[in-house]
Amino acid sequence: MKPEDHVLIVDDDPGIRELAAQYLRKQGMQVSVAADGRQMRAVLDSRRIDLVVLDLMLPVTDGIALCRDLRSPGAPFVPIIMLTARTDEADRILGLEMGADDYLTKPFAARELLARIKSVLRRTRMLPPNMASAEPARELRFGEWRLDTTSRHLLDAHGAMVALTGAEYRLLRILLQHPQRVLTRDQLLHLTQGREADVFDRSIDLLISRLRQRLRDEARESRYIKTIRNEGYAFCAEVLPADARP
Repeated sequence: MKPEDHVLIVDDDPGIRELAAQYLRKQGMQVSVAADGRQMRAVLDSRRIDLVVLDLMLPVTDGIALCRDLRSPGAPFVPIIMLTARTDEADRILGLEMGADDYLTKPFAARELLARIKSVLRRTRMLPPNMASAEPARELRFGEWRLDTTSRHLLDAHGAMVALTGAEYRLLRILLQHPQRVLTRDQLLHLTQGREADVFDRSIDLLISRLRQRLRDEARESRYIKTIRNEGYAFCAEVLPADARP
């Protein structure tokens, strides 16, 4: 994490906003705060923000809708950590499906928030950048599909684009980087979200299911993502640069 990293905290609870902001500033970060979506957009329009901490339950426009807007086509990419007071796993998965990079359940310790911010920023900068204009576009081909790792577009055999959430893209990118290799759920969770799984965490299983739907891949007769019983998952198709000869 760099001292100039700028975090935007979006939460309608002034106590949470100020306590988190005060702690992060003591750690050498720049911090802006917003109480709702309108204020969030005003900050994003006026300053460079490196990461958004976004509360799920907000007045007027909730965090899920705001997350979806931040991940809309053409929007500048900014990592998102979703805050939620809910313990229902479906809410956490929904946030990830809308493009959040990680989530944190309230109440949380300020040190845990800092650790998640560091992890997401490090992971975002280590993964192939989707917004670096200086890096030439690169496409990977597998079966009837192509993945543009610069634009993060998944293209089918007819060139039609299939939308991927941020979480789905990261999972597919990791699988394509390690074809024919079994990756455990813990490994996939660490590589895609930078955290360890707990015994009840089914995030990866649900994301695998969503990604199979995108690829029109039947689990029982999978062409791409194979379930390895009691171990994890393996990407079983050959992965080639898009310009490679068949």
